[in-house]
Amino acid sequence: MTDYLSTGNLPDDYAQLAKTVRDFARSVVAPVAAKHDEEHSFPYEVVAGMADMGLFGLPFPEEYGGMGGDYFALCLALEELGKIDQSVAITLEAGVSLGAMPVYRFGNEEQKQQWLPLLASGAALGAFGLTEAGGGSDAGATKTTATLDDGHWIINGTKQFITNSGTDITRLVTVTALTGEGEISSILVPVPTEGFTAEPAYNKVGWNASDTHPLTFQDVRVPEENLLGTRGRGYANFLRILDEGRIAIAALSVGAAQGCVDESVKYAKERSAFGQPIGKYQAIEFKIARMEARAQAARAAYYDAAALMLAGKPFKKEAAIAKLVSSEAAMDNARDATQIHGGYGFMNEYPVARHYRDSKILEIGEGTTEVQYMVIARTMGL
Repeated sequence: MTDYLSTGNLPDDYAQLAKTVRDFARSVVAPVAAKHDEEHSFPYEVVAGMADMGLFGLPFPEEYGGMGGDYFALCLALEELGKIDQSVAITLEAGVSLGAMPVYRFGNEEQKQQWLPLLASGAALGAFGLTEAGGGSDAGATKTTATLDDGHWIINGTKQFITNSGTDITRLVTVTALTGEGEISSILVPVPTEGFTAEPAYNKVGWNASDTHPLTFQDVRVPEENLLGTRGRGYANFLRILDEGRIAIAALSVGAAQGCVDESVKYAKERSAFGQPIGKYQAIEFKIARMEARAQAARAAYYDAAALMLAGKPFKKEAAIAKLVSSEAAMDNARDATQIHGGYGFMNEYPVARHYRDSKILEIGEGTTEVQYMVIARTMGL
């Protein structure tokens, strides 16, 4: 897979998938992206379209209602969506890699049969309840508790910044909680469940069409068999999920970086100043060339990480590198694209303005830039 350094070199099945999602993003997502961003409204009609295409089931086997693809296929879809609307892309990314993937990776057969067909269909969304007010980068500082009582887990605590947790189609939240002294486990909480509350949505800088809430668990009671995986392995399992998720976020970031390039090339050809298109000026063409180089390099990084993951080889360092360089590429390209657009780049009706607001979170979510430095350094024995 490391030989596939552009979509033009992808095998036919991957290339066709990328083209299909690209066409969908341009024809369905783009026309409503600004409206949903301005209104801070969740794009249910777009999500339904992605569900009809099978995007939520891309990496899951057909026996669980999936499309029988792989994680790289998901990444290609995220890249194409990220070019147009990061809110839509993160809805898919979180729904698959954070909502459904923990069940697929660590669930027992009964849990898989119960939840995966529903989540893979896109008719319902799952969420990943890890982050807390005092435990983001330090995810091990979990304070939420789950105690056993007469065959049930009683969950109490709060979570922060949880994507896809409060939509009309949210049906599952997987929660990390202390189940003993220094013991973190993960537990499936169906939605709705008494005592579970998705608090009012955040007023965010970007990703305005993505659903994000703080969550409250007050004596939430679920069956003991809702334990996901082995008791006490919740933290370790979720670290694996985050490693995979970093590749997906890298793909989304590459899409954002490339989207900024595409919009800048288009604008530089159309906008004239001092008697010629601004793309004829070296200051502009050099800036766009640098943007393209960032996007290409970041794409190669996430392709490499995905190839290692699918081959069953260690990929923690490569995933962290991909997440690091691609999120920085997205933010740098958004800044440069806004500069190229001048005053228009500061107007929200232009896609680059939305990318400028959206891209910052890519350097924070699913592991900050500083966390990626830590991961990379530790894999090098430092």
